[in-house]
Amino acid sequence: MYAQRHTIAIETDEAGAAVGYSPAGLTGRIHMIGYRKDGTTPFADTVDWAIVLEATGESLWTDTNITASEKVYPVAAANLGGTGAASSLTEAPIIAANDRVKITISNGGDTKLGAFDLVVT
Repeated sequence: MYAQRHTIAIETDEAGAAVGYSPAGLTGRIHMIGYRKDGTTPFADTVDWAIVLEATGESLWTDTNITASEKVYPVAAANLGGTGAASSLTEAPIIAANDRVKITISNGGDTKLGAFDLVVT
């Protein structure tokens, strides 16, 4: 399996907001997203974020009031058959197709830093 790791460094503005992006043209399964809390000037413990695929708007990770580094392995609920009914038992990987990941930060504090690692397989 071939994997790519991208690091997205983000600095908030004076209002505690920021938007960061992965490189364009991302194609493959979104295997892992990890947040690394900065060692000297970290986001405030009130930081919130929404991470989506830009073109489709598909949610990868939404979280609030993060106080430490953490990782997620995004999956989506699968649909069964042609009925469109969601299954709570079956999950499907989230695939990017010539897209990019968009990270929207709020409540991060004035001029604070954080980094997100993205692994695509």
